[in-house]
Amino acid sequence: MGAEDASKARFIEGLRGVQAESDGLIQGLQFGQLWQQRPACFRPVHCSLTCDKHWGETIANVITSIPFIVLGLQAPRKNWNSKLYANSLIGVGIASTLYHTSRGEIRKYLRWADYTMIATTTLCLSRALREENPKFLMTASTLLLPFQPMMVSAVHMGMMEVSFAKRVSVKPDLRMAHSLHTMSGLLGGALFFADDCFPDTPYLHAAWHLAAAIGVGTCNKLLE
Repeated sequence: MGAEDASKARFIEGLRGVQAESDGLIQGLQFGQLWQQRPACFRPVHCSLTCDKHWGETIANVITSIPFIVLGLQAPRKNWNSKLYANSLIGVGIASTLYHTSRGEIRKYLRWADYTMIATTTLCLSRALREENPKFLMTASTLLLPFQPMMVSAVHMGMMEVSFAKRVSVKPDLRMAHSLHTMSGLLGGALFFADDCFPDTPYLHAAWHLAAAIGVGTCNKLLE
């Protein structure tokens, strides 16, 4: 009887082991399904890689990336937040240059870095313009930067537009800069979407760079 009991015990333990492995497999499959169904805000950004179809376009895109570095060097650096913003602008120019000169598999990662750097700049601008931003918004924006940089950019650009409009009402001398900012923003938005809708049209991306640089230059007026 002792041998039979030992055999039964081993059999039961074996069944428990199989059950444990089965439960672990099921849990792994369930987690995989949940991960595939995660919200879009937690998915890596889908990057367009259609520009730089020839070296002429690449050169134009690199040249039009340089103004962001210049604007970063010229941006006011009155406090820590404004310094972060100025340095992030320089980062935008560098990230854009690296992306447009890249080829091969690394290109998609540098495109992601380019978008993320732009989003970082909008986040830094929000902090530079208004130190008392909602903590939840700033924390959520920081966490979403690697996953949904375009959404972060949209939110903080909207906040910047509100700040600009309010500042103009107090300082009428900013009205000209605000008008230029509005026109460059509308043009930049149109060029950004046109770049995606008409990928075979050359130099659209470089034109967007220029429109965005003009808009950034007017934003710097808010920090003076």
